[in-house]
Amino acid sequence: MTSAPPQTTTITIRPFQYRDLDAIARLTAETCVEESNHLTELGKQLLQLRRWYGALKCLSLFPNPLQHFFSTYVAEQASRLCGMIQVSPFNRTRSTWRVDRVMVGQLLADSGNQTLAMDVGSQLLRYCFQAIWEARTWLIEVNVNDKETLALYRQNGFQTLATLTYWSIAPEQLQVLSEREPDLPNLLPISNADASLLHQLDTVSMPPIVRQVFDRHVIDFKTGLVRAVFSTLKHWVKHTETASGYVFEPQRKAAIGYFQIELCRDGSQPHTAQLTVHPAYTWLYPELLAQMARVAKDLPPQSLHLVSADYQPEREEYLEQIGAFRIEHTLMMSRSVWHKIRESRFALEGLQLSEVLQSFQPARKPVPGRFSLLNSLRPLSRHPASADSSNASSKLDGSVHTRLDNGNGAGKVTPPDLSEDA
Repeated sequence: MTSAPPQTTTITIRPFQYRDLDAIARLTAETCVEESNHLTELGKQLLQLRRWYGALKCLSLFPNPLQHFFSTYVAEQASRLCGMIQVSPFNRTRSTWRVDRVMVGQLLADSGNQTLAMDVGSQLLRYCFQAIWEARTWLIEVNVNDKETLALYRQNGFQTLATLTYWSIAPEQLQVLSEREPDLPNLLPISNADASLLHQLDTVSMPPIVRQVFDRHVIDFKTGLVRAVFSTLKHWVKHTETASGYVFEPQRKAAIGYFQIELCRDGSQPHTAQLTVHPAYTWLYPELLAQMARVAKDLPPQSLHLVSADYQPEREEYLEQIGAFRIEHTLMMSRSVWHKIRESRFALEGLQLSEVLQSFQPARKPVPGRFSLLNSLRPLSRHPASADSSNASSKLDGSVHTRLDNGNGAGKVTPPDLSEDA
């Protein structure tokens, strides 16, 4: 006799509400005990959310750049919050979304019911896959030592896309780099007019599979009015400022290097930088790092954090050469949702009419040939009208011969009167 499998406790998943802030704070304290950095970051975000919840709630009601600033869903078990997932769009077209974090707390163990933490996490992920209809690809980043989270993502279809390494450059090393004058004659400031150049550089600097998952467009490198105002408020609250620039190649009419560094003015947190270099111009790494070091020279001494991927061996080699040390290894994983691809828009929009109607196209240009009058007139003899024309011609010939015979061969030939026939 086989026993029936245990029934799973009902889990209810719904969007985040203001009354869930205290429960999320408690859940964060339970799940992020060992990761103090993540706990501090999420605690600051929850504190800001308490202040600006009303404004963000109003902005989420209509399309705008801040509509999905805090897209969060919670899982409830017996009216008790037991899980949370936070997602955000990765690009402007919202074709790729990113899972920022998944947290599952302690579950209630009732008699006859059994619920695993991985089951709750899977339900949260699948709810987002179905609820967010715009997303065609999902992207996550997880620490290589977080075995439970890795198992959760792999169970739900995520596959490894790249390996990321986070580096830290000490303040002393930044001081050494700032003493050298960088050789960047074509270093230009960034504006919305340079979006196409930056998009081209971003496309060239990554493998095709990563480029397909990111699905970035020119609009991703433009800054609108709302986003600029929000960025200014963010820098004012966090006491930071941003410096950026790109290197222009006049012969190729293209951008070959780009950097953006977020500087901390009060020294409370390290500087963070984004660096993109064309694969054919790897000599730009020491020049751009020297430029960033000179920008941060007048601020309080602080370390600089930046990231490198496994498809950027020249960057990792140079960072090891200058004495930077690794602080974290993460895996970037992705999952496609193929049933959400619209065939009428994405699969058929590139087809031309000549490709669709290939059978109607001539194999080669027609060659002009000889035109025969007799061959073109022969089919007319089979037409009923050809009989009338033959009778008329016979009458014409007969009348002519009659007039010739009556004149004994010397009379004037006059045309016959065809008024009666007409």
